[in-house]
Amino acid sequence: MRIMVNQLQEGCIISKDIFSLTNKPIIPKKTVLTNKHIEVLKSFLIKDVYVESILINGEPFLPTEIIEEEVEQPQNVLSLMEQYLKSVKEYKQLFNNWQAGAVVDVGKVRSIIIPLLDQVLEQPNELFSLYHYSSREEYIFHHSVTVGLLSGLLGMRLQYAKADCNQLAIAGLLSDCGMSKIDPSILTKNTSLSLKEYNEIKKHPLYSYRMIEKISLLNDNIKLAVLQHHERIDGTGYLMGVSGEKLHPYGKIVALADVYSAMTSERPYSSKQSPFKVLEQIRQESFGKFDVRIVDALTNEVAKLSIGTKVKLSNGQSGEIIFIESSNPTRPMIKISDNEFLELKKNRQIFIEEII
Repeated sequence: MRIMVNQLQEGCIISKDIFSLTNKPIIPKKTVLTNKHIEVLKSFLIKDVYVESILINGEPFLPTEIIEEEVEQPQNVLSLMEQYLKSVKEYKQLFNNWQAGAVVDVGKVRSIIIPLLDQVLEQPNELFSLYHYSSREEYIFHHSVTVGLLSGLLGMRLQYAKADCNQLAIAGLLSDCGMSKIDPSILTKNTSLSLKEYNEIKKHPLYSYRMIEKISLLNDNIKLAVLQHHERIDGTGYLMGVSGEKLHPYGKIVALADVYSAMTSERPYSSKQSPFKVLEQIRQESFGKFDVRIVDALTNEVAKLSIGTKVKLSNGQSGEIIFIESSNPTRPMIKISDNEFLELKKNRQIFIEEII
């Protein structure tokens, strides 16, 4: 929707690039506004902007006056981004309830993740831009929803039936429910964890499993995936150090979704990285830890959605992805300008820092 700048507030999400006198936006779409952004807009004498109808915290944005309503989309249908933020907000409430001792409500869990997964399967490219909305303070809530979505999408790309993909999404969403049983001060700590704190964090798969093990509405596939999502094929994971064929296929999928989501998110102790950089690290440093078929499925999904994507590079330049080699999917060719192209496979010291 289009509103006057004087109606903006912190947490508004820009839905269209904002330009002034140059071809480069002064504030790009998907930016979450702070008071500083709003002051910049006023200083540039920008009169009106387009924003989403929902704030970053999942609350509806209700300005007193709207210049122009968007009419293509029915009012009762939320965009994927809006539905995602709504789901994050609802998961946060569930998590708070679990901290207070509530049991897992399977019906509520399904209502949070399954409709959102259906939207993602129709618009898979949008999933890989949701990491923009994660924050350190809300990390665990964004992470859980994203792991659920990515697990379901990977299941679909691996030719699982839709019912199995739904189960994978539920497993991903519930994989960290046991974090609700850990001291909140550990979850929000901004510095390195002590050995004692880290060992407590490592117990969360068991806590998660115990929260769901007696729920008859959840099948054993989901329960095993939750228990095993930090195990690795080579046996270097935790809790039990199981390996190889002892790992359930669902557990292998949720494990990769968990790592990818964590590395592309703002965490209390670590900054987010771009999907391309994360995939490159996974492919290079985690050989033998993850199922190659699942890694390839994730890589192909990111690669096929990225032609035409605008990116920021680690050397400060910005450009557009114009070609991706199947043999080097994380090192595409970038168009910097009409006369300048950069092949990342030949410039290994440069990587894609951010999707813009």
